[in-house]
Amino acid sequence: MKQTLQIGRKTTRCDFGFILILIVMFLTSCFAIYNSFNLIRNGSGSSYLRRQIMWYGIGFATLILISRFQNKALYRYIPDVYKYLMYVLVYLLASKLLYRFTGHSLPFASPVNGAYSWLQIPGIGSFQASEFMKVVLILKTSLIISEFQKKHPHPSFKNDLQMFWEIAKWAVPPMVLILLEPDTGLFIIIGFTLLVLILCSGVRPVYIWVILGFLVLLFGGFFYLYFYQHDLLSSIVSDYQLRRIDAWLYPEHNILGSSNQLYTALLSLGSAGLTGHGLQANIIAIPEAHTDFIFAAFGQCFGLLGTMFILAICMWLDLYLCKMAYNSRNTANRLIIIGTIAMLLYQQIQNLGMIVGLVPITGITLPLISYGGSSTLSYFILFGLIMNLSPLSSRIVRIHIRPKKMIHKVSSWFQTKKI
Repeated sequence: MKQTLQIGRKTTRCDFGFILILIVMFLTSCFAIYNSFNLIRNGSGSSYLRRQIMWYGIGFATLILISRFQNKALYRYIPDVYKYLMYVLVYLLASKLLYRFTGHSLPFASPVNGAYSWLQIPGIGSFQASEFMKVVLILKTSLIISEFQKKHPHPSFKNDLQMFWEIAKWAVPPMVLILLEPDTGLFIIIGFTLLVLILCSGVRPVYIWVILGFLVLLFGGFFYLYFYQHDLLSSIVSDYQLRRIDAWLYPEHNILGSSNQLYTALLSLGSAGLTGHGLQANIIAIPEAHTDFIFAAFGQCFGLLGTMFILAICMWLDLYLCKMAYNSRNTANRLIIIGTIAMLLYQQIQNLGMIVGLVPITGITLPLISYGGSSTLSYFILFGLIMNLSPLSSRIVRIHIRPKKMIHKVSSWFQTKKI
């Protein structure tokens, strides 16, 4: 909730509680990356730390900049931002197709770990357009739902279908392009977030049951094919994705291969005990210790107490956003916050779950803790918009600064000491 801070004659309105949480996340992220220096290849840990500090600085500057404008004025630019991000996604897909047929990629669009998800910008780093597309889709979907609720307070089935079609027109094209990169993890994040927004829009319960039934059939059909028709499934799903499922279900069968990440993560957490092995410990080599597996690296060094600290600050952020959503009285504003919470929760559960073996491993980082410029900046864009939505508290903190009186007190203190 925003407080009014009055320093002399200047008045500033800001949600200082929210800012405090983000500062704690920033310090924790920097410490976690510093702590994983010995686990990062080629000794490039200091480079990642400097860039993370840079991206957090850009994020805080973006948050302050956004908070100086009204959200309604910023919403006008959503179609333009959507269009430019679509250009980037199409460019990345063209680079992938060109590489497949000629062996050469387009400039600034070479593959990273087999995926065409990033533009490599010299002197700045990588830019992941899909991270910012998820922000655009959360905002646009929330505005579409809010507008339809105003126009149709008692919607018919036809009205509901019109709303679904309007959302699909915006969401399906970029989601298909993201899936083709391929970036299955981010595709699922966007799909889950939009699904939560639709379920919170007040649609008829029959749609909820249809969606849940479809998901049950989808997952049930997948695992039926996996256990009983494996050859048929292998013709539909890539070998890489099947190996991820194998590694999840049978982590000890291929320790040096597809199961290595999960096995080392479980081993590092299981051997750390209550307090861990100490700062920058390198007892067990952990791949991607600064990104996907930063939780395992932190747990190896600080044990159960360290992992509980990470969980506590993640829950602190989530609960604070829940309180903001509860206090919001505007439908669009509430949906934007709900979409942000859904996205955060899914990434947190997926990342932490894959490290302890509850879900298959995907390329999803722990938001605001793992290294990642595009991910951090995309969240700060949402946080800037949410800061504008935070209700104003009646509490006013006044700090009176009187320079002449302060100078007199300081001079009197020096005279007393001299005597």
